[in-house]
Amino acid sequence: MNLKEYFYGKNFSQMNMLSLPAWIRPHLFRNKKFDDLTPAELDELKERISHFKEEQPEVSVVIPAWNEENNIYRALSSISANKTKYKVEIVVINNNSTDRTQEVLDTIGVRNYLQPIQGTPHARQLGLEKARGKYHLCADSDTFYPPTWIDTMVAPMKNDETIKGVYGRYSFIPPEGQGRFGLWFYEKISGILIRIRKRKREFMNFLGFNMGFVTETGRTTGGFKVSQVRKFDNAAGSEYFVDEAEDGTMAVNLQKKGRLKLVTNNGARVFTSPRRLMYDGGIWKAFKNRIKGQGSFLPEYISGKSKK
Repeated sequence: MNLKEYFYGKNFSQMNMLSLPAWIRPHLFRNKKFDDLTPAELDELKERISHFKEEQPEVSVVIPAWNEENNIYRALSSISANKTKYKVEIVVINNNSTDRTQEVLDTIGVRNYLQPIQGTPHARQLGLEKARGKYHLCADSDTFYPPTWIDTMVAPMKNDETIKGVYGRYSFIPPEGQGRFGLWFYEKISGILIRIRKRKREFMNFLGFNMGFVTETGRTTGGFKVSQVRKFDNAAGSEYFVDEAEDGTMAVNLQKKGRLKLVTNNGARVFTSPRRLMYDGGIWKAFKNRIKGQGSFLPEYISGKSKK
């Protein structure tokens, strides 16, 4: 299922269990592709982006993008609407896109670099090398960020030098015409697993669309380099599925120098597309796959002793 199917429909208000927060609605751009933005909408977006191009930033927000011409401007809209006390740069890494992603980035005026080597680890690693801020926040092209996200994520690292990495919680935006019950249930189970893993396997909670770290620590402990490179969808059960992830690898590296911190404040809760669940065959199939896979590792999460 294509991400545009989630955002171009008219039934976003028809939801079960939980509704979308008010802050997200201006960034949905319902029924619009990038080419459909009005001159006023485009000018407003460009003006906000212009405030996130600091030459000597304290914070770098880095986004990898592969064929996201009709998605990434939404993520950028939400990030550039952040109210922050820090000097911030937004950096997009175009990971060899074959659509008009580069044209969109140039039109909006966001700082960007091309990474021709395919794979999210390569894109994130280039972003790490290009970032100039003391703190590095990772974002994704299909995710929306609340207006205090930057400051909320940076605060633990700023206030406690022993904290080298942070990660926040997340919720899903339902596909057009569907309610949030299945997604809400999935999120609740995932939240329980996050708490269980936090004791002995916290690195597994680090997810690339909502995490951050001290830039220098990330660079000097190994960065995002992995032995196997995953594709952007990384669908479970596919012939190209890779179990090793660059975000978890980064977390392991960060723990060599300090602690990780789960940021529970709702100012760090992002809303993301469920398209990766759809790649796994739908919400309930993805749920069963994860319960089956994660269930076998529960003893390891609790004891800290590897099954192998």
